[in-house]
Amino acid sequence: MTADSLLLPGLSTIASDYDGILCDVWGVVHNGVRVNPGAADALTRFREGGGRVILITNAPRPSAPIYDQLDGLGFAREAYDSIVTSGDVTHALLAAHAGDTVVHIGPERDYTLYEGTGLTLVEDASKTEDGGLIVCTGLYDGVTETPENYHERFKYLIDRGFSMICANPDVVVERGNTLIWCAGALARDYGEMGGKVQILGKPYKPIYDRAIGELERLSGHTQDRSKVLAIGDGLPTDIKGACQQGLDVLFITAGIHAADFGAAEMPDCRRVEERLADEGLSARAAMPRLSW
Repeated sequence: MTADSLLLPGLSTIASDYDGILCDVWGVVHNGVRVNPGAADALTRFREGGGRVILITNAPRPSAPIYDQLDGLGFAREAYDSIVTSGDVTHALLAAHAGDTVVHIGPERDYTLYEGTGLTLVEDASKTEDGGLIVCTGLYDGVTETPENYHERFKYLIDRGFSMICANPDVVVERGNTLIWCAGALARDYGEMGGKVQILGKPYKPIYDRAIGELERLSGHTQDRSKVLAIGDGLPTDIKGACQQGLDVLFITAGIHAADFGAAEMPDCRRVEERLADEGLSARAAMPRLSW
């Protein structure tokens, strides 16, 4: 696809080529403050045409509270069939550590991640033995803190042999017009400082396998991946992950990378194409915001 043809006027242009959509949430469906009404309409119309929609997000909590969050923002449930989160994948992994004590790094709202795992949580690593496990869901306060605030603590944890499970690969997200630090930034720094890190969620395979499994559960048959469209705005997460899984991509350019492509609502096609090429990625198509 050439730069001149990369931009779509709407999802309807290519919708008939797919029977399943894996759609990112933060950056496509909403920006943390308000929903994108065009996204709700587009996904609802796709479902009305017989397609199935799985929302796939790097939220570090199991999916149940994400339904409530979207309800609170006014995003219609008619727009999607199911939600798969990074927290769902992490929860399954943590269940294998039942009986262990883990060091939690992140806000209290993420404690739902541990329900039913049999884990004991502490925030003070001195209360655990060396070589333990850290679970990172984010910064305690992504507004006032930065990753650098954690470096001294990381040195202590690395020296004691702690390994980290990161439940959210996102480095930053956009909340309204503000960028908020996420768990991926802490995992990045922990690894660069010499710590052992396992990162779950997009762009890694397990969350896509789970999401495809949801499509198969809903349809009752094996899903043809050539008939699945991944929609997202994050190059290192949404777009990279979908490309690695061999899925077609609809790149939403007015999300986290909006400033890189000129006017948010009228992105420069050439810049978009060049950025994808620089990242070693590809997209079936692009549009500023998801609409029908």
